[in-house]
Amino acid sequence: MVTKEQDLKVRSALKNYYDILNDKAKPKFKTNYRLLDPKIKKSLKIIENCELCERKCHAIRTKGEKGFCQVGDKAIINSYFTHLGEEYFFVPSFTIFFWSCTFSCQFCQNWTISQRLETGIMFLPKDLAEIIDKNSHCKNINLVGGEPTPNLPFILQTLKHVHSNIPVVWNSNFYMSEKSMELLKDMVDVYLSDWKYWSNKCAERLSKAPNYLETVKRNHLLAFNDSELVIRHLVLPNHFECCTKPILEFISENFKDKAVVNLMEQYRPEYRAKEHEDINRRLKPEEFEKVIELAKKLELNFIT
Repeated sequence: MVTKEQDLKVRSALKNYYDILNDKAKPKFKTNYRLLDPKIKKSLKIIENCELCERKCHAIRTKGEKGFCQVGDKAIINSYFTHLGEEYFFVPSFTIFFWSCTFSCQFCQNWTISQRLETGIMFLPKDLAEIIDKNSHCKNINLVGGEPTPNLPFILQTLKHVHSNIPVVWNSNFYMSEKSMELLKDMVDVYLSDWKYWSNKCAERLSKAPNYLETVKRNHLLAFNDSELVIRHLVLPNHFECCTKPILEFISENFKDKAVVNLMEQYRPEYRAKEHEDINRRLKPEEFEKVIELAKKLELNFIT
Protein backbone atom coordinates (compact mmCIF):
# COMPACT_ATOMS: atom_id res chain seq x y z
CA MET A 1 0.00 0.00 0.00
CA VAL A 2 1.46 3.34 -1.10
CA THR A 3 0.96 6.22 1.34
CA LYS A 4 0.00 9.73 0.27
CA GLU A 5 3.49 10.91 1.22
CA GLN A 6 5.10 8.22 -0.94
CA ASP A 7 2.85 9.08 -3.87
CA LEU A 8 3.79 12.76 -3.65
CA LYS A 9 7.48 11.84 -3.73
CA VAL A 10 6.90 9.56 -6.73
CA ARG A 11 5.03 12.31 -8.57
CA SER A 12 7.82 14.76 -7.86
CA ALA A 13 10.44 12.38 -9.30
CA LEU A 14 8.26 11.59 -12.33
CA LYS A 15 6.90 15.07 -12.99
CA ASN A 16 7.38 15.04 -16.75
CA TYR A 17 5.79 11.59 -17.06
CA TYR A 18 2.71 12.83 -15.17
CA ASP A 19 2.67 16.00 -17.27
CA ILE A 20 2.42 13.88 -20.42
CA LEU A 21 -0.44 11.87 -18.91
CA ASN A 22 -2.20 15.14 -18.04
CA ASP A 23 -1.66 16.58 -21.55
CA LYS A 24 0.73 19.23 -20.23
CA ALA A 25 3.73 17.89 -22.16
CA LYS A 26 4.63 15.72 -25.15
CA PRO A 27 6.49 12.42 -25.06
CA LYS A 28 10.18 12.76 -25.85
CA PHE A 29 10.05 10.95 -29.16
CA LYS A 30 7.42 13.45 -30.30
CA THR A 31 9.28 16.48 -28.98
CA ASN A 32 12.48 15.29 -30.67
CA TYR A 33 10.86 13.74 -33.73
CA ARG A 34 13.45 15.21 -36.11
CA LEU A 35 16.11 13.05 -34.44
CA LEU A 36 14.46 9.76 -35.33
CA ASP A 37 15.71 9.42 -38.91
CA PRO A 38 19.42 9.90 -38.08
CA LYS A 39 19.08 7.61 -35.06
CA ILE A 40 17.44 4.91 -37.20
CA LYS A 41 20.24 5.21 -39.75
CA LYS A 42 22.92 4.90 -37.04
CA SER A 43 21.19 1.93 -35.39
CA LEU A 44 21.01 0.00 -38.67
CA LYS A 45 24.70 0.71 -39.21
CA ILE A 46 25.53 -0.64 -35.74
CA ILE A 47 23.95 -4.06 -36.41
CA GLU A 48 26.25 -4.48 -39.39
CA ASN A 49 28.88 -5.13 -36.69
CA CYS A 50 26.67 -5.36 -33.65
CA GLU A 51 27.52 -3.34 -30.54
CA LEU A 52 24.04 -2.69 -29.16
CA CYS A 53 24.76 -4.38 -25.83
CA GLU A 54 27.93 -4.35 -23.77
CA ARG A 55 28.96 -7.78 -25.10
CA LYS A 56 29.81 -6.09 -28.42
CA CYS A 57 29.84 -9.45 -30.20
CA HIS A 58 30.24 -7.79 -33.63
CA ALA A 59 27.79 -10.15 -35.31
CA ILE A 60 26.95 -9.02 -38.84
CA ARG A 61 23.24 -9.22 -38.21
CA THR A 62 22.36 -7.71 -41.58
CA LYS A 63 23.91 -10.80 -43.21
CA GLY A 64 22.26 -13.37 -40.98
CA GLU A 65 24.91 -13.66 -38.29
CA LYS A 66 23.65 -13.92 -34.72
CA GLY A 67 25.44 -13.26 -31.46
CA PHE A 68 24.70 -14.16 -27.85
CA CYS A 69 21.10 -12.92 -28.04
CA GLN A 70 20.38 -14.81 -31.27
CA VAL A 71 18.37 -11.88 -32.64
CA GLY A 72 18.82 -11.28 -36.36
CA ASP A 73 17.84 -8.32 -38.53
CA LYS A 74 14.11 -8.57 -37.78
CA ALA A 75 12.29 -7.95 -34.51
CA ILE A 76 10.67 -10.96 -32.86
CA ILE A 77 7.92 -10.27 -30.36
CA ASN A 78 6.74 -12.92 -27.95
CA SER A 79 3.55 -11.13 -26.84
CA TYR A 80 1.91 -7.78 -26.20
CA PHE A 81 -1.00 -6.88 -23.95
CA THR A 82 -2.38 -4.40 -21.45
CA HIS A 83 -0.37 -5.13 -18.30
CA LEU A 84 -1.99 -4.54 -14.91
CA GLY A 85 0.85 -5.91 -12.80
CA GLU A 86 3.45 -3.15 -13.11
CA GLU A 87 4.14 -0.27 -10.70
CA TYR A 88 0.90 1.51 -9.84
CA PHE A 89 1.85 4.69 -11.72
CA PHE A 90 2.40 2.71 -14.94
CA VAL A 91 -0.89 0.77 -14.89
CA PRO A 92 -2.48 0.15 -17.34
CA SER A 93 0.69 -0.33 -19.35
CA PHE A 94 0.80 -1.46 -22.98
CA THR A 95 3.62 -3.96 -22.60
CA ILE A 96 5.56 -5.42 -25.51
CA PHE A 97 7.60 -8.53 -24.67
CA PHE A 98 10.52 -8.90 -27.06
CA TRP A 99 11.92 -12.37 -27.61
CA SER A 100 15.36 -13.32 -26.23
CA CYS A 101 17.79 -11.53 -23.90
CA THR A 102 21.37 -10.34 -23.54
CA PHE A 103 21.65 -12.23 -20.22
CA SER A 104 21.29 -15.82 -19.12
CA CYS A 105 19.95 -15.30 -15.59
CA GLN A 106 19.90 -18.55 -13.66
CA PHE A 107 16.75 -17.46 -11.82
CA CYS A 108 14.87 -15.76 -14.67
CA GLN A 109 11.11 -15.76 -14.14
CA ASN A 110 10.52 -15.25 -17.88
CA TRP A 111 13.11 -17.83 -18.86
CA THR A 112 11.02 -19.46 -21.59
CA ILE A 113 11.07 -16.09 -23.39
CA SER A 114 14.57 -14.90 -22.49
CA GLN A 115 16.23 -18.25 -23.19
CA ARG A 116 14.27 -18.73 -26.41
CA LEU A 117 12.25 -21.83 -25.49
CA GLU A 118 9.14 -20.06 -26.75
CA THR A 119 8.84 -18.85 -30.30
CA GLY A 120 7.77 -15.36 -31.29
CA ILE A 121 6.31 -13.52 -34.24
CA MET A 122 8.15 -11.16 -36.59
CA PHE A 123 6.60 -7.71 -36.89
CA LEU A 124 7.04 -4.80 -39.25
CA PRO A 125 7.44 -1.37 -37.59
CA LYS A 126 4.27 0.05 -39.15
CA ASP A 127 2.22 -2.91 -37.96
CA LEU A 128 3.40 -2.62 -34.36
CA ALA A 129 2.90 1.15 -34.42
CA GLU A 130 -0.70 0.62 -35.50
CA ILE A 131 -1.24 -1.79 -32.59
CA ILE A 132 0.28 0.74 -30.17
CA ASP A 133 -2.05 3.47 -31.46
CA LYS A 134 -5.03 1.18 -30.95
CA ASN A 135 -3.96 0.79 -27.32
CA SER A 136 -3.20 4.44 -26.66
CA HIS A 137 -5.71 4.42 -23.78
CA CYS A 138 -2.86 2.88 -21.77
CA LYS A 139 -0.49 5.11 -19.79
CA ASN A 140 2.65 4.10 -21.67
CA ILE A 141 4.43 1.92 -24.19
CA ASN A 142 6.39 -0.52 -22.01
CA LEU A 143 9.32 -2.03 -23.96
CA VAL A 144 10.54 -5.14 -22.19
CA GLY A 145 11.34 -8.82 -22.82
CA GLY A 146 13.45 -10.75 -22.59
CA GLU A 147 15.31 -7.58 -23.37
CA PRO A 148 14.52 -4.72 -25.76
CA THR A 149 18.14 -3.71 -26.51
CA PRO A 150 18.79 -6.07 -29.47
CA ASN A 151 15.62 -4.66 -31.08
CA LEU A 152 16.57 -0.99 -30.76
CA PRO A 153 16.66 -0.27 -34.53
CA PHE A 154 13.19 -1.76 -34.92
CA ILE A 155 11.88 0.16 -31.89
CA LEU A 156 13.10 3.48 -33.29
CA GLN A 157 11.49 2.67 -36.64
CA THR A 158 8.25 1.84 -34.84
CA LEU A 159 8.22 5.13 -32.93
CA LYS A 160 8.47 6.98 -36.22
CA HIS A 161 5.05 5.57 -37.15
CA VAL A 162 3.33 6.03 -33.77
CA HIS A 163 0.74 8.82 -33.88
CA SER A 164 -0.34 8.71 -30.24
CA ASN A 165 1.05 11.00 -27.56
CA ILE A 166 1.98 8.12 -25.29
CA PRO A 167 5.04 7.99 -22.97
CA VAL A 168 7.82 5.50 -23.69
CA VAL A 169 9.11 3.30 -20.85
CA TRP A 170 12.43 1.54 -21.50
CA ASN A 171 12.18 -1.57 -19.28
CA SER A 172 15.64 -3.10 -19.38
CA ASN A 173 18.49 -4.93 -17.69
CA PHE A 174 20.60 -1.80 -18.47
CA TYR A 175 23.36 -3.72 -20.22
CA MET A 176 23.22 -1.32 -23.19
CA SER A 177 26.39 -0.14 -24.88
CA GLU A 178 27.27 3.54 -24.93
CA LYS A 179 26.20 3.59 -28.58
CA SER A 180 22.75 2.36 -27.59
CA MET A 181 22.53 4.90 -24.80
CA GLU A 182 23.24 7.63 -27.35
CA LEU A 183 20.45 6.28 -29.57
CA LEU A 184 18.03 6.24 -26.63
CA LYS A 185 18.85 9.80 -25.63
CA ASP A 186 15.87 12.13 -26.09
CA MET A 187 13.59 9.19 -26.96
CA VAL A 188 12.67 7.72 -23.55
CA ASP A 189 10.31 9.27 -21.00
CA VAL A 190 11.01 6.88 -18.12
CA TYR A 191 13.92 4.48 -17.83
CA LEU A 192 12.83 1.42 -15.84
CA SER A 193 15.91 -0.55 -14.87
CA ASP A 194 16.38 -3.96 -13.33
CA TRP A 195 19.51 -3.51 -11.19
CA LYS A 196 20.41 -6.99 -10.01
CA TYR A 197 23.96 -6.96 -8.67
CA TRP A 198 26.83 -4.88 -7.38
CA SER A 199 29.36 -7.71 -7.48
CA ASN A 200 30.76 -8.59 -10.91
CA LYS A 201 31.39 -12.11 -9.63
CA CYS A 202 27.69 -12.50 -8.86
CA ALA A 203 26.73 -11.10 -12.25
CA GLU A 204 29.02 -13.45 -14.17
CA ARG A 205 28.01 -16.50 -12.16
CA LEU A 206 24.27 -15.88 -12.06
CA SER A 207 23.61 -13.96 -15.31
CA LYS A 208 26.66 -14.72 -17.49
CA ALA A 209 27.21 -10.95 -17.75
CA PRO A 210 30.84 -9.75 -17.78
CA ASN A 211 31.72 -6.14 -16.85
CA TYR A 212 28.27 -5.79 -15.31
CA LEU A 213 28.84 -3.19 -12.61
CA GLU A 214 30.83 -0.76 -14.72
CA THR A 215 28.16 -0.94 -17.42
CA VAL A 216 25.03 -0.51 -15.31
CA LYS A 217 26.55 2.22 -13.15
CA ARG A 218 27.43 4.19 -16.27
CA ASN A 219 24.03 3.62 -17.84
CA HIS A 220 22.10 4.64 -14.73
CA LEU A 221 24.02 7.91 -14.59
CA LEU A 222 23.41 8.54 -18.30
CA ALA A 223 19.72 7.66 -18.00
CA PHE A 224 19.28 9.92 -15.00
CA ASN A 225 20.80 12.82 -16.93
CA ASP A 226 18.57 12.13 -19.92
CA SER A 227 15.16 11.49 -18.39
CA GLU A 228 13.26 10.18 -15.38
CA LEU A 229 14.33 6.99 -13.65
CA VAL A 230 12.67 4.10 -11.84
CA ILE A 231 15.00 1.42 -10.48
CA ARG A 232 13.75 -2.07 -9.69
CA HIS A 233 15.81 -4.16 -7.33
CA LEU A 234 14.76 -7.76 -6.82
CA VAL A 235 16.21 -8.69 -3.45
CA LEU A 236 18.01 -12.03 -3.63
CA PRO A 237 18.59 -14.26 -0.60
CA ASN A 238 22.15 -14.10 0.74
CA HIS A 239 23.07 -11.06 -1.39
CA PHE A 240 22.55 -8.18 1.03
CA GLU A 241 26.20 -7.31 1.69
CA CYS A 242 27.61 -8.03 -1.76
CA CYS A 243 24.82 -6.50 -3.85
CA THR A 244 21.75 -4.91 -2.23
CA LYS A 245 23.48 -2.67 0.31
CA PRO A 246 26.01 -1.07 -2.07
CA ILE A 247 23.36 -0.63 -4.80
CA LEU A 248 21.08 1.29 -2.44
CA GLU A 249 24.00 3.36 -1.15
CA PHE A 250 24.95 4.28 -4.72
CA ILE A 251 21.36 5.31 -5.49
CA SER A 252 21.24 7.44 -2.34
CA GLU A 253 24.55 9.13 -3.11
CA ASN A 254 23.87 9.83 -6.80
CA PHE A 255 20.12 10.21 -7.21
CA LYS A 256 18.77 10.88 -3.71
CA ASP A 257 14.96 11.14 -3.95
CA LYS A 258 14.97 12.11 -7.66
CA ALA A 259 14.77 8.45 -8.71
CA VAL A 260 12.03 6.04 -7.65
CA VAL A 261 13.19 2.68 -6.26
CA ASN A 262 10.96 -0.38 -6.32
CA LEU A 263 12.22 -2.86 -3.72
CA MET A 264 10.90 -6.27 -4.73
CA GLU A 265 10.54 -9.22 -2.38
CA GLN A 266 8.84 -11.69 -4.74
CA TYR A 267 11.96 -13.68 -5.61
CA ARG A 268 11.34 -17.34 -6.26
CA PRO A 269 13.90 -19.93 -7.42
CA GLU A 270 12.92 -20.34 -11.08
CA TYR A 271 14.77 -21.82 -14.06
CA ARG A 272 18.17 -23.15 -12.84
CA ALA A 273 18.24 -21.41 -9.45
CA LYS A 274 18.10 -24.73 -7.60
CA GLU A 275 21.62 -25.42 -8.89
CA HIS A 276 22.99 -22.44 -6.92
CA GLU A 277 23.06 -22.84 -3.14
CA ASP A 278 22.87 -19.11 -2.38
CA ILE A 279 19.62 -18.52 -4.34
CA ASN A 280 17.86 -21.90 -4.12
CA ARG A 281 15.16 -20.65 -1.71
CA ARG A 282 12.71 -17.80 -1.30
CA LEU A 283 13.56 -14.65 0.60
CA LYS A 284 12.92 -14.68 4.34
CA PRO A 285 10.74 -11.87 5.80
CA GLU A 286 13.54 -10.70 8.06
CA GLU A 287 15.88 -10.40 5.07
CA PHE A 288 13.50 -8.06 3.28
CA GLU A 289 12.83 -6.06 6.44
CA LYS A 290 16.56 -5.44 6.71
CA VAL A 291 16.48 -3.95 3.20
CA ILE A 292 13.50 -1.72 4.08
CA GLU A 293 15.27 -0.41 7.15
CA LEU A 294 18.33 0.47 5.07
CA ALA A 295 16.17 2.23 2.43
CA LYS A 296 14.57 4.32 5.17
CA LYS A 297 17.95 5.16 6.70
CA LEU A 298 19.24 6.25 3.28
CA GLU A 299 16.04 8.32 2.74
CA LEU A 300 15.35 6.70 -0.62
CA ASN A 301 12.24 7.46 -2.63
CA PHE A 302 11.07 3.86 -2.56
CA ILE A 303 7.98 1.70 -2.92
CA THR A 304 7.46 -2.03 -2.37
